[in-house]
Amino acid sequence: MEPSSVQVVKYSGETTPFDIDKLRQSLLDAGATESATARISRKITDELHDGITTRQIYQRAHRLLKNHAQSKASRYGLKKAILNMGPTGYPFELFIGELMKAQGFTVKVGTVMPGRCVTHEVDVYAENEKVIRMMECKFHNRLGYKTDVKVTLYIKSRFEDLEAVWKNDTHIGHKKHEGWVVTNARFTKDAIDFGTCSGLQLLSWDYPAQGSLKSLVTRYGLYPITTIAALSKSNKEFLMGKGIVLAQTLCDQPNALEGLGLERSKMEKIIKEAGMICDL
Repeated sequence: MEPSSVQVVKYSGETTPFDIDKLRQSLLDAGATESATARISRKITDELHDGITTRQIYQRAHRLLKNHAQSKASRYGLKKAILNMGPTGYPFELFIGELMKAQGFTVKVGTVMPGRCVTHEVDVYAENEKVIRMMECKFHNRLGYKTDVKVTLYIKSRFEDLEAVWKNDTHIGHKKHEGWVVTNARFTKDAIDFGTCSGLQLLSWDYPAQGSLKSLVTRYGLYPITTIAALSKSNKEFLMGKGIVLAQTLCDQPNALEGLGLERSKMEKIIKEAGMICDL
């Protein structure tokens, strides 16, 4: 059976033909070598059958990649790692803020700002010399969820209320103003169509094709601490509660682990894995 003729069941329950190129690209994005990517892809295609789920493919690829290198496996588990930043959405907002800082923006997270009609709590406010971004983050901690057009309509109205004030501000009125909706999941077609038509910027796990959340994380090497296997769930929750959301932070500030009450050998193991994930 040709791989492209195999019907794969997605997280949403929909079926789609197996796409070998997507599998290969996901492995390459995780940092696997060309040879490892080819080897794992061949192994996966040999095991394909109609009705196999994307979850099963992911788990199998993850196990094979884990054998290749623990740090690369951590990267391949990026989507799940971001899901594990919950249950609240605040760590995800901090994470998006870090991505904006990497692009040269000054950032405020969870700031309250006046609009023309009412005040608004803005998840991420990002500003540089030319642009201001109002970014609303929609975090989901289960797979298969899609952000729909009702959300984009609502965010657009909030942005317009804020922009009415910004236009009359002598300090920022001359800058370009952008409204963003950011999600770790996906958007419905209507949500994308509305965003495109209205000028609202959308960022999701795989949208837009150039500059998606997945590609931005890979480009800037900003991986969440939830990719670190050596950290327990309670360790991760403790660190995120302190506002530490990046593996890179543990490389730069290893003393951040001291509040966990871990033995020195355990701390060294965590720092070593964080360093491998960040390619230090």
